Amino acid sequence: MFLLETGRGFAFLNRQYRITLDNNHFYVDLVFYHTILKCYVLIDLKTGKITHQDIGQMNLYINYFKAEVNSESDNPPIGIVLGTEKNNILVEYALGGINNKLFVSRYKLYLPDKEELTQKLKFLLKR
Repeated sequence: MFLLETGRGFAFLNRQYRITLDNNHFYVDLVFYHTILKCYVLIDLKTGKITHQDIGQMNLYINYFKAEVNSESDNPPIGIVLGTEKNNILVEYALGGINNKLFVSRYKLYLPDKEELTQKLKFLLKR
C-alpha cells in the first residue's frame, strides 16, 4: 500500500543503505530515486516517537547524498522521517533553519480494515 501512496516515478534502489563517515556507519532505511523529480528520496522509519536526533540524522543523510551521491543533473535529495508518534512543536523547532527538503510525519502500525482499503482503492482507481 505504501508504494501505491507514493505515486508515479518512484524507483526503489536500496534498503539499509550504508553511509560510512570516519569509521561510523549509518543506515538509511529506504532509498528511492524519483524519475520525474530527478532526485533521491530518503526514508527513515522510526518505531516510536520522532526525536530531534532523528531529524538531525536525516539532515546528515541528505547532506551526504548531495555531496557524495548526486550527479550534476540531479536535484537535491528529499528526506522523509516517519514514526509512530510526532510532536508538532518539537518538529517545528528541529526543522527551523534547515534548508534541506526534509519532512516528518507519522504512520499507522496496522493495516486498514477491509472497508477503508476498499474506499482507498476506489479513490486511486478514479485518478
